[in-house]
Amino acid sequence: MKYSRIVFLLSCILPIFLSAAEPSAFGAGDLTSTNPYGLTSNEKVILDTKKKLHTVSVKSNNQADKLDSLRERIDGLQSVIESLSRQAHHNKIDLKNQTQENELKSNNSSEYEKRLSELAQKNEVSLTKQELLISEISLIVDEINTKYVSKEEFNALVKDMNNFKTLVTKELKASSRKTTKTKNDTRTSAEIAKAAKAYFDRKYYTNAMQDYELLISKNYKPAYAYYMIAEMNYRRKNYSNAISYFKKSSSLYSKASYMPKLMLHTALSMLESGDNGHAKAFFGAIVSKYPGSAEAKEAKLYLQP
Repeated sequence: MKYSRIVFLLSCILPIFLSAAEPSAFGAGDLTSTNPYGLTSNEKVILDTKKKLHTVSVKSNNQADKLDSLRERIDGLQSVIESLSRQAHHNKIDLKNQTQENELKSNNSSEYEKRLSELAQKNEVSLTKQELLISEISLIVDEINTKYVSKEEFNALVKDMNNFKTLVTKELKASSRKTTKTKNDTRTSAEIAKAAKAYFDRKYYTNAMQDYELLISKNYKPAYAYYMIAEMNYRRKNYSNAISYFKKSSSLYSKASYMPKLMLHTALSMLESGDNGHAKAFFGAIVSKYPGSAEAKEAKLYLQP
């Protein structure tokens, strides 16, 4: 029952976050991909939780069917054992009666010994069958203990779920704070943009990011705001976040003047993240699409064998 509640709760929460992932112009951050890359720390938590949920869900369903089958087998074996026990009891009574009969008819000793031997053999066979059935039940119990979800696995899933709930709470609180700040800020969008650029030039990246996030919430030149936040994450070596913001910027406006630099820094972020295959593809795209640019010249250096 606990497993069902956890699986149900996660299956309700996960689609909300997965559906919120914005489609990428070049695939980075796509959680529905068979091989997602360029994920933010939050997207990695969501993807990891999704995989664990799927694994436990499949395993729980398989185990439920297996347990039903095992219970039926155990019920059948118990019925057989009860029948054998009754038969052994009857044999014991027959043996006692035969002993009494032999005492009364001592002249028929050979017949008594024959029947006594038959009864003893029946009891031996009955006991052997019971031992085999008990061994089979032991194997079934061992199989349940081995294949059923362990207490450790369950506790790990609960821990993952609590971490996921904490992440959701933080995201909601952060969203609430942004909304409050937007309402309280009396500056015009142009003033905010000017202040954000000034912070960026002075390398006050935290303040600059806050203002660019504010511009995004106001839908004021969001493609450029995403690009600037990506650049600051790139400079801070937060490569997964950089790729995510570069992706959002390019999906909003792919003909911006800063596109060559956006693609170059995306490729370099992938390279730093160990995603050499996609990085090489980006370097090639830069050379092909912007052959005369300084970024294309630099990209060629990474394409040399």
